[in-house]
Amino acid sequence: MLGLEQSGAGIAWGCVTQDQYTSAAARRSMLLTSVPTSDASGLGRAIARASLPLARSATEKCSHPVDILSRVLRRLNLSDQQLAEAADRASRHSTSVDRELLAARAVTETAYYQAVAAELGLAFIETIDPHFVIVTPSIDALLIMPHKPLVIDQRGRTRKLIAPDLAGLVSLAEMLSRHGGLRPAFAITTPSGVKQAVWAVRSRERVAETVGHLFDTQQAASARIVATGSQGFIFGTIFTALAALLIVSPVFMSIAAHLFLTSLFATLLWLRATALVDGLGLDPEIVPAEAADPTLPVYTVMVALYREHAMAGQLVRALDAIDWPRAKLDIKFVCEANDPETISALRAQSLGPEYEIVVVPRVRPYTKPKALNYAMAGARGEHLVIYDAEDRPHPAQLLQALARFRAGGPRLGCVQAPLVIANPRHSWITALFALEYAVLFRGLLPFLARNDLPLPLGGTSNHFRTATLREVGAWDPFNVTEDADLGFRLATHGHRLGVISLPTLESAPTDIRTWRNQRTRWFKGWMQTWLVMLRRPRGGPNALGFVRSATFQIMTIGLLVAALLSPAMVYFFGVSMISALSVGDHGRTSFESILFVADITILTATFACFVLLGRRAMSPLERLRVGWRWMLLPVYWALMTWAAWTALYELLRRPHHWAKTPHRPTLAATGAAIGPSEQSLPAACPRDRHRIISPKAR
Repeated sequence: MLGLEQSGAGIAWGCVTQDQYTSAAARRSMLLTSVPTSDASGLGRAIARASLPLARSATEKCSHPVDILSRVLRRLNLSDQQLAEAADRASRHSTSVDRELLAARAVTETAYYQAVAAELGLAFIETIDPHFVIVTPSIDALLIMPHKPLVIDQRGRTRKLIAPDLAGLVSLAEMLSRHGGLRPAFAITTPSGVKQAVWAVRSRERVAETVGHLFDTQQAASARIVATGSQGFIFGTIFTALAALLIVSPVFMSIAAHLFLTSLFATLLWLRATALVDGLGLDPEIVPAEAADPTLPVYTVMVALYREHAMAGQLVRALDAIDWPRAKLDIKFVCEANDPETISALRAQSLGPEYEIVVVPRVRPYTKPKALNYAMAGARGEHLVIYDAEDRPHPAQLLQALARFRAGGPRLGCVQAPLVIANPRHSWITALFALEYAVLFRGLLPFLARNDLPLPLGGTSNHFRTATLREVGAWDPFNVTEDADLGFRLATHGHRLGVISLPTLESAPTDIRTWRNQRTRWFKGWMQTWLVMLRRPRGGPNALGFVRSATFQIMTIGLLVAALLSPAMVYFFGVSMISALSVGDHGRTSFESILFVADITILTATFACFVLLGRRAMSPLERLRVGWRWMLLPVYWALMTWAAWTALYELLRRPHHWAKTPHRPTLAATGAAIGPSEQSLPAACPRDRHRIISPKAR
């Protein structure tokens, strides 16, 4: 279609009203029959085949849209083949010829709007000085609708700058033909120019709103306050009571601690074992939507970047491979103002019009969720996905996410794609990281989603309904594990969380120091999320219920406490083992014997269940790459204890500090992204299998 949207400039100028829309088939037929005879077999007819078709009453009042666009395109010297291909794509995607030409990079944004300006006899202004922009309460709407007029004041002279879509072009041409004296009051610019000026004029106010929004609207849901006074009093009382009991009755405290840890590890074992047994069947496959579906909505892709200049090329190649109409993509690179290297590296990639670089003012807290919230002001998509700098998503992942949203109904607020480690061969750390991710993303999360239980989301490859994300307050700028917090908040607002099977490849940290820093941040964020949850035991507008709340507690604080206190569990097991070897069965009480058997069973079963759950989710090639290194799992868990105690220290000393994980391009990323025949891909989630076939190949 030739670009008349509900908020389009044609409606804004009063040339076309919402009531003048008719069915797509009738409008297309009308344009084909009303193309001027002299051009009926040439450019006009090719364009009309995919035109947005205005109602007859509208075209009688306005200049003919095909006439205007034809004259603009003739100024660009485009070939008939380029025009025909753009018209065909516009017809298939329900977009417009001008948008498809820009998306295909057949013409630059600057050249196209210069041609528009020349056709209308207006000045062209590519770069807008933010100091001249007249700020209105609704100016941020231009970040989503940059085709609407932006008003500037140049030394007392008011002017409207417009980057018109086709509907706006038609209505503007009609107005100027009737009132030619108004030409000095208008100028043509580009959508990028409009957005850059609007981002600049309210940057400080916008970032302040971003930082304070969740705290101001849902204070109990924000981690800005680490612990409330009442929480501090309760924890202090509990700690004092436990210390007193330890002094007064150390034997009783030892037995109580032993029983507590045995119960905790048994609960975690039960959860993993249930997921292992539950995943033996198969769910119906999730077939991705078709890339040629004309009803595909605009999809926003956000990538928060800081000191990632080395990743720019790999990242752009991966996003270029996404199987989605380019004219319906809204890709935002969210960069920090003090990171010119990354910004320059991205600009050097010759980005298409679907890409936008959003620069976030350097204001505390320096966190990824703050940056994402800032960029939300410009999110145009009906759906939105988050990726990281090193991610290589499967090309059809967005299509499968959309299919899941459509099948899941309006309550489905988010779907998580599995994260698959691409470098398990590098070291024992990366091998066990890959096993851990297989357990979580292809074992536990599908089990939780099938049973409508809350998910601790991963920090990337989360797909949202954009309206739902805004409804719940988006991300908490002060939570350093914003994914887990957001998963909990979505659940408390009554939204379901789901999973899909087409994965995102990413690289694990390759050395212990980098791994420790990343894991410390994750554990610290889980602590923040748990403290927030305790402040809202009923969960917000809709109660979670006991089972869902208990599950989330197990998946966050349960795993964290297990990491903190696993040395104590090993100590108790060691004491029981020494006792058994030294005094034998006759010297032990029945209670001690039961605890000893329970310890052996739980520790052995925990190890076995973890390995089985992870290896079953992996592809044969993944299992081969991990090799024998799964046997080092106890060492890996010991490192988790180190990270957990470091996280507790950081929660007390610098709760909102974000430890940056450095990334390096991978040698395997010389291609565009994950290919449909790439052997390293896992089959899918065990009960959610889907043959990985690119929709383009169907």
